[in-house]
Amino acid sequence: MKKYLSVLILLVLGSFLPAIAQDRPNIVVILTDDQGWGDLSINGNTNLNTPHIDSLAKEGISFDRFYVAPVCSPTRAEFLTGRYHARSGVYSTSAGGERMDLDEVTIADSFKAAGYATGAFGKWHNGMQYPYHPNGRGFDEYYGFASGHWGDYFSPPLEHNGKIVQGEGFIIDDLTNKAMAFMEENKDQPFFAYLPYNTPHSPMQVPDEYWDRFKDKEIVMRNREPEKEVMTHLRSALAMCENIDWNVGRVLDKLDALGIADNTIVVYFHDNGPNGVRWNGDMKGRKGSTDEGGVRTAMHLRWPAQFKAGKVIESIGAAIDLHPTLADLAGIETINKKRLDGRSLKPLLLEGDPDWKGRIIINNWRDKISARNQRYRLGSEGGLYDIKRDPGQRKDISADKPDIAKRLQAAIDRFKKNAMKGYGEDNRPFIIAHPDYKYTQIPARDGTAHGAIQRSNRFPNCSYFLNWVDPKDTITWDAEVGESGKYQVEIEYACPKADVGSTFQLSFNEAKLTGKITEAHDPPLRGGENDRHPRTESYVKDFKTMNLGVIELKKGKGTLTLAALDMPGSQVMEFRLLMLTRVK
Repeated sequence: MKKYLSVLILLVLGSFLPAIAQDRPNIVVILTDDQGWGDLSINGNTNLNTPHIDSLAKEGISFDRFYVAPVCSPTRAEFLTGRYHARSGVYSTSAGGERMDLDEVTIADSFKAAGYATGAFGKWHNGMQYPYHPNGRGFDEYYGFASGHWGDYFSPPLEHNGKIVQGEGFIIDDLTNKAMAFMEENKDQPFFAYLPYNTPHSPMQVPDEYWDRFKDKEIVMRNREPEKEVMTHLRSALAMCENIDWNVGRVLDKLDALGIADNTIVVYFHDNGPNGVRWNGDMKGRKGSTDEGGVRTAMHLRWPAQFKAGKVIESIGAAIDLHPTLADLAGIETINKKRLDGRSLKPLLLEGDPDWKGRIIINNWRDKISARNQRYRLGSEGGLYDIKRDPGQRKDISADKPDIAKRLQAAIDRFKKNAMKGYGEDNRPFIIAHPDYKYTQIPARDGTAHGAIQRSNRFPNCSYFLNWVDPKDTITWDAEVGESGKYQVEIEYACPKADVGSTFQLSFNEAKLTGKITEAHDPPLRGGENDRHPRTESYVKDFKTMNLGVIELKKGKGTLTLAALDMPGSQVMEFRLLMLTRVK
């Protein structure tokens, strides 16, 4: 009797739980990279047309003033955790400083714990090696790249759940394809899909269809400092924004085709101000600045089943609010037990006249800190501005409003004392060979070169090491092996025919593995053929992958070292990446 009763209970629950799941909204979050508030036609820019992004505001809700961090990895951390990035260990955009501390809980953790399928498709920029990797931060599915920027946007090497794969076509189109496949696969259960696009961040690359619209176009809307505009960069950015818009349209069409648009919350925002001088609503500052132009973003949310179309919210909001807000809207628990800096915006979104207390939002990047309340901004250099009357921050009124300046400065002082304790101090090793993950990528980006070895570019993210002309020189990583075991090692290298023959060694504490360059591989620099504007990042190469064999690593901390044993030619090799794969 008990057996049949148990079966009956399971059948009842089995029919009831899907109904609960179907009532929960799906979540789609689209985050663009280096797109300014002014890079949308709905905000008044007639230089371009973004009808699909604009439709999110027309069919949903938009924030008049919504704020993020001045650069990319901090904004991503603030969105993911609901906390200011300075609290989470993020203090840089590369070489390990972009990683969120492992005791931080992400929005994906919260939704996964509630039974959602979770996927991220794009530029992660909050840690590459597991458990900093997206698969270790609540995302079941990940496709994209974990670095801060990438060197080529046309069929580049990417990764799928840690394994290196070849991209398919223009990267934003490719990321969107993978995200839409994820949505279709999970259409019968609630899903959380995060699309952190990597454009219009440089290098300025975009398919011909979009570039051709802008290469000769007259630019009517100009920046407040038009003499600083660089037209090839400006036109590239606008073309990339129209490509983003097309892909947003594809996502919206997919939701319609799957019959789930009404119960899907779509969120759209940017990670900082524009990456160049172009029209941005007369605001002061751009990417990297804590002024309005550097931290104000478009913010649109659409949920046809619940949101009033065309509503504009005047109250200020920020990226730190999205974790608690989306969890609240979905009716799930935020499992982050740390104090959140953000607050749920649900009352503003769903109520006509909510009881909403005023607040101060902090924007910071390194030693630049700015404070914003509903009306005023205290800049990082001490000037006070009435944003309602002076949105361009042209008149410092700190002498006229000393009490307001004092209150905002007190908020900055509290932030420095509480949130920035230990900011920039980093003794975290790079975790390799973690027991819960099969793959570990160890790129040149995270390494330290000794001697004459040089980076291919001062921006590390897509760089490689070259000029290894002295066999005494080494490349090292401060590392920690997560679990003892055997690991297959692959190395990505380049070497001209005249220099073939170098012997080298990979070591970690007592473990050693020797390899020898036996095949020439001397590919040309690549990426520039697709640039619409001269780049600042490294060019890239199609490096060759060599299987070094198996190394047995012991759990613990140490220095991972790549060293030369013999160099018969003029150089050892050029180096991009080590890949460890756990061997059973």
